[in-house]
Amino acid sequence: MISFYLNGKETRVDADPGTPLLWVLRDHLQMTGTKYGCGIAQCGACTVHLDGHAIRSCVTPLSMASGRKVATIEGLADTVLGKKVQSAWHEVDVPQCGYCQSGQIMAAAALLHEHPHPSDSQIADAMDGILCRCGTYNRIRAAIKVASGGEK
Repeated sequence: MISFYLNGKETRVDADPGTPLLWVLRDHLQMTGTKYGCGIAQCGACTVHLDGHAIRSCVTPLSMASGRKVATIEGLADTVLGKKVQSAWHEVDVPQCGYCQSGQIMAAAALLHEHPHPSDSQIADAMDGILCRCGTYNRIRAAIKVASGGEK
């Protein structure tokens, strides 16, 4: 039995400690907002927060979450920062197909938590490797700027 805090609530899971956190979130805890994309940490669709840092849950074993704080897209809307990021995403009309969006939003929220007014290079670094098949990178960058209080 492994326990951790999921979106602020203590959670216990009876699963193999080596199971990728992604599958525990999706299959055991029904947190399906976190998406499976590639399974090798290359696309970012599975991005969640572990103690406030953006991580790829598809390659993170459940054991790494033991006693720690995990946040998913489902829990992000309950935070001031999450509301701000999601509002900016709507204002800029970022999503097309939407598949990568939970990973994009989670990475953007982690960036804004660390750097409330990020530079263009900080945005590029934080969002690097989170693939958007629709190519909405310019809108993603603009939404991050809006969420930080800047202009598009």
